[in-house]
Amino acid sequence: MLLSALRSALFLVYLIVTVVPWTMAVLLVSLFTRGDAVYWTAASWLRAATYGARWICGVRWRVQGMENLPTAQDRRNAVILLSKHQSAWETFAYPALMSHPMAYVFKRELLYIPFFGWSMARMDMIHIDRGRRSEAWAKVLAQGKRLAGLGNWVIMFPEGTRVARGSQGEYKSGGTRLAVATGTPVVPIAVTSARCWPRRSFLLRPGVVDISIGAPIPSQGREPTALMREVEAWIETEMRRLDPLAYQDPA
Repeated sequence: MLLSALRSALFLVYLIVTVVPWTMAVLLVSLFTRGDAVYWTAASWLRAATYGARWICGVRWRVQGMENLPTAQDRRNAVILLSKHQSAWETFAYPALMSHPMAYVFKRELLYIPFFGWSMARMDMIHIDRGRRSEAWAKVLAQGKRLAGLGNWVIMFPEGTRVARGSQGEYKSGGTRLAVATGTPVVPIAVTSARCWPRRSFLLRPGVVDISIGAPIPSQGREPTALMREVEAWIETEMRRLDPLAYQDPA
C-alpha cells in the first residue's frame, strides 16, 4: 500500500509538471489553426499521461474489439461511443488509444480547471450545463449533428458519472437519442479501470485494465430507450465477463 501511495504521488507530480508546457503548446497551436492539429496536440499529453500511469504505477491495458471501429482513413463513418465509466483513467486513455478525433460530452465546470480545462476549451468538444437540461440537450443535439457530419466520434458515459467497481448506475438515453436523431450507429464499450484506479481516489494500483469494444449497433428506425437497454445489456454482461470477481455475490 505504501509503495502504491508513493508511486501515485509521483504520478500526480508527473501530471502537474507535464500539463503546463503541453497546455502552452495547445494554446499556441490554436492561435494559428483549429480542428485536428489542436486535438492531436492535446491528445499527445493524454497519451503521455496514460503511459505515465503505466511506467510509474504499473497500470497496463488490454484492448479487444478495435476492429469494430471505423478505420483512421475512413473519416466519413461517424459513431457514438457509449462507455462504462469507472475512473479518470478512460478519459485519459481513449484519445491516446483510438485513431479518430473524439468529442467528449462533459460538464462545463471542467473548463475551470487550470491548464487542463484551458486545453479542453480550445478543443472541439461539447460542454454542457447540467443544471439546464433542456438547453444542454439542445446543445448536444446541435453539436453532435455537426461533429457527426465531420466524421468525428462523440463519446458519452450513459451512467453520467463514475461508478464503483462491481456497481451499475442508471443508464440514461441521451447518447441513443443523439444516435437516433443523427442516424449514427452506437458502439458500446466495457472497461475495468476501477481495478487499478478506483473512483474518487488518487491511489493507483498496478494491474491490467481490460477494454472491450462491441460491434456497432445501427440506430436508424430504433427507439432511443430500447436502444439504450440493448447497449446496457451488452456492457453489463461484458463487465461481468471481464471482471467476474467484482460481481460475485458477497454471500
